[in-house]
Amino acid sequence: MNTSFFGAPPISLDQLGPVEQSAPNLILWAVPFMILFTAIEMIAAYVEEKPFYERKETVGSVLVGLGALAVGAATKLALLYAIVWIYNALPWRMELAWWTLLPCYVIFDFFSYWAHRISHEQRFWWATHVVHHSGEHYNLSVSFRLSWVQHLKIIFFLPVALIGFHPVIFFTTNQIAVLFQFWVHTEYIGKLPRWVEYVFATPSNHRVHHGSQPKYIDKNYGATFIFWDRLFGTYQPEEERPIYGITTNIEQKGNPFHINFHEFADMARDVKKARGLRQKLFYVFGSPIKIAETKQAGEARPEPAEMPSVA
Repeated sequence: MNTSFFGAPPISLDQLGPVEQSAPNLILWAVPFMILFTAIEMIAAYVEEKPFYERKETVGSVLVGLGALAVGAATKLALLYAIVWIYNALPWRMELAWWTLLPCYVIFDFFSYWAHRISHEQRFWWATHVVHHSGEHYNLSVSFRLSWVQHLKIIFFLPVALIGFHPVIFFTTNQIAVLFQFWVHTEYIGKLPRWVEYVFATPSNHRVHHGSQPKYIDKNYGATFIFWDRLFGTYQPEEERPIYGITTNIEQKGNPFHINFHEFADMARDVKKARGLRQKLFYVFGSPIKIAETKQAGEARPEPAEMPSVA
């Protein structure tokens, strides 16, 4: 066993420039191609008169995507610093070897499954993810709808960094994982061969994830590999056509600030009205489904009848 492979020298925190340059900015390079394919799909849908796009919603998706690119550029150095600091603290640092990209990707996708699942099961994290589900149409532009505060979820991927993968491998893996999810946001690709549907998060599998029907809610969390869902009991095949969006759709479909922060605003209002610490914590970290049911039950509860006055 080559022990020197796991004893790579630390990276100087004062010289992060070479590391940043070594991590290819794949997402930025891919943007022109993503725009091109989205435009082709949009034109095809218009010519074929298919209701895959809606103007305000598409504008909202583009503006959210531009904001996500800006936030990503602004936070890249800070995230790189944090990952390099962790890397330097480990005694089992891996050398920069491109073949480590494959095990890193599989492990990263495993934690991506759980980060995604928790983002549906706890309201605070749902607020960082609902942006992506707020579109009522399913098309390539939906892949642009990435929360401006999604980088908070880096904490779910710390175990990947703690394994000792080189920071360049870590960031390249993250970008490939994000880019993989672009092509699955379309209705133009039907079901693929059975083995592909069994292994990968295909357009069919991911359409289910965006469905708002009860049978589709909180299913198919896999980002690249769908076998995590099969393993952990959250898999659902595509049957009837999904109804896209969230259970209570937003009104300001073209406002990127509303798209990004409406759930945080609702959460703050609920916490303000809540009585006691336990209920406040419930409205922050409880299940979004249970919170919605609790609020609906409260709204449906009749007001107590006014007592008749005694003359």
